[in-house]
Amino acid sequence: MTDRGPRNTEIVLTLPPWLRALALQERRVFQSAEFRMRFAIELARQNVEQHTGGPFGAAVFEADSGRLVSVGVNLVEASNCSMAHAEMIAIALAQQAVGYYDLGAAGVYELATSTEPCAMCLGAIPWSGVRRVVCAAHGKDAAAIGFDEGAKPADWTGELQKRGIEVVRDVLGDEARAVLQQYAKSGGLIYNPGRGS
Repeated sequence: MTDRGPRNTEIVLTLPPWLRALALQERRVFQSAEFRMRFAIELARQNVEQHTGGPFGAAVFEADSGRLVSVGVNLVEASNCSMAHAEMIAIALAQQAVGYYDLGAAGVYELATSTEPCAMCLGAIPWSGVRRVVCAAHGKDAAAIGFDEGAKPADWTGELQKRGIEVVRDVLGDEARAVLQQYAKSGGLIYNPGRGS
């Protein structure tokens, strides 16, 4: 008789060793949107250079103080989990750090992401409770190297703003686009659903 029940009963997503040290720097402070974004882009760059995932990095900060709360990089390939996008990892770790699923009730938090959120991450942002999203590269930049960003509303920034979430775009976009290009030139895996990557 074959056991048809679930083989796994838990989801474990593990940050790469190089990133764990950064995740522990919770007292680190980044005073401006540019410094915060430069940090998120560096996470993406290191993820590419360390061969630990896709060219995307994100971090959650206390909006007023600039204190680093959590970090995230794309772990899709390493974890065999399509949900393991940088934003999702950073949000989940921030919620664990503050001890509450609603970051909006726990304080005022900002998500800095090296590339604008895909459809999945966009859907998660309002539920996370973050009140500000800062983006570098555009979704079309990720699509240009082959990533499927999913179906997003044309005015996705307006949709977030209707929910009280401020959106700031084009912060160090050229630096983030360079990381995407570096990934493409290095032959990094473009893992789109249903495409037999």
